[in-house]
Amino acid sequence: MPNPSTHRRSGSGTSPANTSGWSAWSDAWTRHVPILTGREDLSVTVAPDAAGGAAACFYPDARRIEIDATHIGDPDITDPYRAGHKRLVPTAYGLLVHEAAHATHSLWTTPPNTPPVVAAVADMLEESRVENRQRGRRRGDRKWLRHTITTLLDPGDAPVDDAWHAGNLAALLLARVDARIVTAKDIKGVRAAVTAVLGRKRLWQLRDVWREAHRVDDDDAASMIGLAWRWCHILGIDPLRRPTPPEVDPGEFAGQLAQALADYLARATGQTVTEYNASRKRYSAQAGWIHREPTEMERAAARHLAARLRRARTHQAEPDKRLSLTPPGRLLTRHAITAQAQIAAGAMPTASPWQRRAQLPPPKPNLNLGIIVDASFSMLPYTAPMSSAGWILAHAARSNQAVTTMIGFGSDVTLLVPPHRHPTHVLELGLGGGSTAFTDAVKLADQLLHLRQPGRLRMLAVVSDGELPDIDPAQRLITTLHRAGCPVLWLRPADLSGHTFADTTTLLVDDPIQAIEAIADAAVFALEHA
Repeated sequence: MPNPSTHRRSGSGTSPANTSGWSAWSDAWTRHVPILTGREDLSVTVAPDAAGGAAACFYPDARRIEIDATHIGDPDITDPYRAGHKRLVPTAYGLLVHEAAHATHSLWTTPPNTPPVVAAVADMLEESRVENRQRGRRRGDRKWLRHTITTLLDPGDAPVDDAWHAGNLAALLLARVDARIVTAKDIKGVRAAVTAVLGRKRLWQLRDVWREAHRVDDDDAASMIGLAWRWCHILGIDPLRRPTPPEVDPGEFAGQLAQALADYLARATGQTVTEYNASRKRYSAQAGWIHREPTEMERAAARHLAARLRRARTHQAEPDKRLSLTPPGRLLTRHAITAQAQIAAGAMPTASPWQRRAQLPPPKPNLNLGIIVDASFSMLPYTAPMSSAGWILAHAARSNQAVTTMIGFGSDVTLLVPPHRHPTHVLELGLGGGSTAFTDAVKLADQLLHLRQPGRLRMLAVVSDGELPDIDPAQRLITTLHRAGCPVLWLRPADLSGHTFADTTTLLVDDPIQAIEAIADAAVFALEHA
């Protein structure tokens, strides 16, 4: 879960360097914030990259609220001095209301020597408490606060199914039901996932805690800290023995908590879960990366691969039965009567009254193919060809009941080709420095393609030298996929030294073209033998 203290910070912070074009927004919202808070001593700064990396932030010492202008977009989208402007920027205005709630009601500070895990719980309980108070003072602010949830929460913040993260999700989402910000129907799936992890008894105990927190006075630090200690004990955490929040095992996949949260956020934004995961800004390409038109050679390669995939689906016909409008064959009486009735009614007959034996291709499952490409400096010769391969595979899969996605990893993860998309341009993969984000790339591929779920044809291809700083967690993720029935094809440059992972089919390739051919051959082979 996002640490709430990241948008309620001590000190005065650092003013954003780039405020060009946003002075009108800062001035308009500085004039407006006394209406939200009843305070005349607050200022508001709206600028790109404001709030220190968070969506919004309140600095009590500086008496300043900062809003990241990313959530507005263009400063000319509307006139911020007009009363109706908030309807065009509901998320950004909701963030302003949320920080105004902190400015008005978060009048306590964490006592010194408080264990960090206790302080983190107290900050999480504070989120729904201040929104409950703000709604109580200004009932109309509820609809704006609802818009902030999709910004303040992220499926990646519930990375594993354990008591700590289930409790965080309960504090930051389920507690907002009792604060009357969201409805019980909205978060039905999230409640089921949290209950499955915690159990009904512990969840009710936690609910008693957050409901009591909603009644705590704005300046009562002792009560908030006491409730946080009680929360930790319910979850089986001893802050004296383990003073810091539990760390996440990077070698473990996300579970039902992340899935339930993604389902909720996708519905809230009017998207499918796959579309929501693919649209998350944390996986967007960097600004300097190049989009170019595909070449004729790439278009021809996509057509050739599409034909190979089509043949792989139909290469071995099997005895079957086919319906027909005309003889020969066996007459199906019911279908014949239906066809006559359709003709008598003046409709085009759709029923097929004849059935004949035929040699037909057997039904094949959909192919879900993920490609992960190493964008570290050692893999420079492979970046351009693999960028081309991503475009080719996406277009070849388009008409062959296949879904592909390509993900680049370096120091960060970049989604190059989202699933179910047919890009019009080729995105040139840029170098990403190190290779620390491999585990995040594997987890993203699993989220997008459901690589651990049976019932479909799944495969993951990795193009990397295997020189990773987190080999043990990476191996556990690969082993999990292998045991779930998802084969992992690892393509390693022959001229580079590297690590060979267990539970993979590892091939040494002499050049990028050979790597691309190996991925295509593996996809065709998988379809032929499905």
